[in-house]
Amino acid sequence: MSTEQHTDPRPPVWIGHVRMNTNALAESIAAMLDIGMRPIVQGDAMAVLEMRGGTHIVLRQDEGAGDADAEFDLMVEDVDATHAEYSAKGLNVSEISRGRIHDSFTLTEPGGNRITVNSTHVSDQPV
Repeated sequence: MSTEQHTDPRPPVWIGHVRMNTNALAESIAAMLDIGMRPIVQGDAMAVLEMRGGTHIVLRQDEGAGDADAEFDLMVEDVDATHAEYSAKGLNVSEISRGRIHDSFTLTEPGGNRITVNSTHVSDQPV
């Protein structure tokens, strides 16, 4: 931990960037914006979008990408409401699976990447 006094109850580190290749960059960007990510920068072959907490997802155009499980998952406050919202928007989602730790569903974005969307278990306890 840094030498400065840590008064924020949240941990002092977080994920900065995750990467996902897609064979349908424009459509993948649109889907990520549709679920609530914020655009940061976009080029011809890549885009950076921001999630809660400041984590950035870097989308890269890759014609060989698709039909893969994303190497990360998403977490939401209310998985049932989020599932209903995504379904109403016409996004490709699975049924909700009820688990011991998380309830979750899979969002398949237009590039074929399957992203697990989990219910939250974020702790409000100070570190």
